[in-house]
Amino acid sequence: MAHGDITHIEIPVGDFARSTEFYRSLFGWQIAEMEGFEGYPMFQAPNGVSGGALTERAEGFTQPRSMVEVDSIDEALEQAKAQGGSVEVEKTEITPTSWWALLTDPDGNHIGLFEGEM
Repeated sequence: MAHGDITHIEIPVGDFARSTEFYRSLFGWQIAEMEGFEGYPMFQAPNGVSGGALTERAEGFTQPRSMVEVDSIDEALEQAKAQGGSVEVEKTEITPTSWWALLTDPDGNHIGLFEGEM
């Protein structure tokens, strides 16, 4: 993926089993947990390109959010802050070669950032 590509979406859910069945039936998504990512069941859309994960619903995370690939999370967060955004979650390691962060744009939208390789 390249800088600016949407890597995936995260859908907050309260009941993983119910939501897994809902999205499997509705869209034909194959949803499964991968080793090392327990509690984060992932799916890939039939186009083989787009996908995402079901994520535990939490205060402040009640609507789906997009994760966007960036060359540098540090630079993207600095630029977002300079343009009126704020940082919700600082750069956090996913694996030794990948990281994520969460920003809020000036309108209050949460946008996830992804850097690295899975």
